[in-house]
Amino acid sequence: MIKRKHSGSDLTIFSEMTVLALKHNAVNLSQGFPDYAINERLKKLLFEATVKNFNQYAPTTGSPLLIENLMTFNSNRKNPISLTKDTITISPGASYGIYTALAAILKFGEEVIVLEPCYDSYVPAIEINGGIPVFVALKENFEIDFEALAKAMNHKTKAIIINSPHNPSGKVWKEEDFNRLSDLVKDTDVIVISDEVYDVLTYDNHQFYSAFHHPKLREQCFSVFSFGKMFHVTGWKVGYVVASEELSAAYRRIHQYLSFSVNSPAQYALAKYLEIFDVEENRTLMQQKRDFFIEQFNDLPFTLQQKAEAGYFQILGYEDISDLNDKDFSVWMTEKGKVATIPVSAFYKNSTTTNSVRFCFSKKEETIAEAAKNLRSFF
Repeated sequence: MIKRKHSGSDLTIFSEMTVLALKHNAVNLSQGFPDYAINERLKKLLFEATVKNFNQYAPTTGSPLLIENLMTFNSNRKNPISLTKDTITISPGASYGIYTALAAILKFGEEVIVLEPCYDSYVPAIEINGGIPVFVALKENFEIDFEALAKAMNHKTKAIIINSPHNPSGKVWKEEDFNRLSDLVKDTDVIVISDEVYDVLTYDNHQFYSAFHHPKLREQCFSVFSFGKMFHVTGWKVGYVVASEELSAAYRRIHQYLSFSVNSPAQYALAKYLEIFDVEENRTLMQQKRDFFIEQFNDLPFTLQQKAEAGYFQILGYEDISDLNDKDFSVWMTEKGKVATIPVSAFYKNSTTTNSVRFCFSKKEETIAEAAKNLRSFF
């Protein structure tokens, strides 16, 4: 019998709830993937890539055109990020990027601090690479408890995984948060791995800051990005990792023996699409989807503590509906209410109930409206 090399489930909560949604013909607002068509220009560019014979291996660090266009794109942000070709590596998705960053730096028995609630791939990636996860809870409003974070650090701490914009809450780190984090890790060998996959999807004038923006943190961080979330093409599984030249070199030593290179026609299409991509139009589209979701669910007996500041997801409380724990509530609502969601407890190591669930609003309006209609009939 081959033993599992990590403490994660054999079937993730996202797969589990999607299977349950299919079984009960429920509207799936659980897993974070769009159900609407991607941009027509992006479709045509992917076709164009194959016609132009971008069908063989790309360079291991990434397509030169994509890297060049990423340098331009990042320099044109409202808060510019200065990059060079030696600080960008294209990866087959963001989860891969986080895993490979950990593989590049971790020695057996070293500790990695994880801020909870967190995405479910972090802990298995740490454990498979021989590390020990150490958990620090965010405050009730999903802000960082820097005192608890400082207490968790010791001589065994090798890395801290952070996530902004945050999944599941949609909370966005502020510039002063990165200043405080920088003060904590200065004069140490601790590496910050920053999951930043919702970077272009911030709402209500919230500004995105990258760990790589920070003049000190940029020397000891990996910032991980996702084209899947950026362009709503989650199935393409392409992202990129930004780090100092030294950390990028360490990352690439591992990367070349894992995937070697990344989908070549997709890299061409993404590179060309970056040249015409309208960040504000994209942001507005997703904010409208968030607002439409909140409007449709407004007359349902959920509670809204705070609107998502970014990302694909909105957390709602159900304390006025049921005394069930959030996993049982999610299953009950999928089976009986015909709407699938994710229990927020799934983002914690010890799945204590949170009395709240996470809905994905990156869906067609008719999908969201159907979900709200099903729940009105149910409650």
